[in-house]
Order: sequence, then C-alpha cells, then structure tokens
Amino acid sequence: MIKHIVLWQLKDSADGRSKAENAERMKKEILDLKNKIPQLIKIEAGINILPASDSFDVVLNSDFANQADLDIYQVHPDHVKYKEFIKDLVSNKRFIDYEV
Repeated sequence: MIKHIVLWQLKDSADGRSKAENAERMKKEILDLKNKIPQLIKIEAGINILPASDSFDVVLNSDFANQADLDIYQVHPDHVKYKEFIKDLVSNKRFIDYEV
C-alpha cells in the first residue's frame, strides 16, 4: 500500500476569500475526489486546529493499493482540476509518498 500525504500553507486571503474559507473549500474538494477517482482506497482531509506561523493549514491523507494507482491518480482529470483550483490559494506545499 502507498500512503500519499500533502500539507499546504495557505495565503491569508485569495480568490476573494479568507484563509479559513479557502481551507474549507479545499477540504470539501479533497473529499469529493473519493467519488471521482476509483484508485483511491481512502482519502481524508483536515484543517489545522492549532495554527502557528510555521504550521500548515490543510492536510490530505490518502491510500493507494500500489504505485501504479498513485500514478493514475496524479494525472486523473479530476485531480488535475483540483490542483488548478488551489494553485492561487497556496503559498507553500510539502508532500510524502511511502510504502506500508
């Protein structure tokens, strides 16, 4: 199994909305991917509850059966659309993929 985890720091405001509003929008869009991308075994999204200057604001935690399924996810049109949606909201991103 492959775990794919992404952390985002958001701009204080973007797209006419506050950081908190954009975090909620991102969470909703992340969770909607489960119904659109069959290779996703599990997907979770969370919003940081204890913000600090060096913390991240939104997290995606997802599971895939294997690397091939993660590769399909990466280029899936709905995932590409999500990345386009968040590009102006995000100031920083970190990710890790690992096998369990």
